[in-house]
Amino acid sequence: MTPDGTTVTRHWAERVPREAADRLREGHPGLEIGIEQVLGRPAEVLLSAADTAEVLVMGSRGLGALGGFLAGSVSLPVIARAERPVVVVRGGEQTADARLSGTGDRVVDRGRDGDVVLGLDLSRPCDELIAFAFQAAAARSARLRVVHGWADPAAFGYDPAAVDPGHRVAWGHREASTLTDVLRPWRGTFPAVEVTEQCVIGQASDHLVDASKDASLLVVGRRIRRAATGTHIGPVTHAVLHHATAPVAVVPHL
Repeated sequence: MTPDGTTVTRHWAERVPREAADRLREGHPGLEIGIEQVLGRPAEVLLSAADTAEVLVMGSRGLGALGGFLAGSVSLPVIARAERPVVVVRGGEQTADARLSGTGDRVVDRGRDGDVVLGLDLSRPCDELIAFAFQAAAARSARLRVVHGWADPAAFGYDPAAVDPGHRVAWGHREASTLTDVLRPWRGTFPAVEVTEQCVIGQASDHLVDASKDASLLVVGRRIRRAATGTHIGPVTHAVLHHATAPVAVVPHL
């Protein structure tokens, strides 16, 4: 690269984070903001920064429904390997929080809009995931909507008696009761957070993507896998990252 090209590249690399920080300071005057430029592969640099962070936030280009969040080469490996929560925000679109905290006629009651949505697997509920969702809802003075998707047991496909509608209703009541039991202690810890429970039949990812349309944040989990092979991102989380319209928080857990 020519010296002139090097100068232009350096100027651009310094200008972008500086201008971003200036915009953030303008919108959030009480927030302390620092800028750090690090030489290295983006994914590796971000993973290193995440090791000592409470949460890592990444932007993603607005690539449309087919492209989704993970079309880039940085987001996917970072989410797959980070051991801290990672929040991904689609670029070029206002989040629900931004819409709610705008100026003029767009100001509305933040506490009554933009739910935090939590996708919860009852087979192995995780304290870190649930705590993150409750804390996010409390910080936003928002309602927490907990979505659990369940499917018919395998026996329903083989036992003619099992397809009786009463069996499905009973199983649904059982799932809903389990969800209530799991959330009960968290309601006590966060009494100010209004919680709604949705126990729905079908693909959890479909319900979560639909719920993201009017959410301020969608929270899902990722089980930490240290094996050298595999995507390390479960199918529900992977689908949500591709198709959700709200910012998505991925919380890693054992």
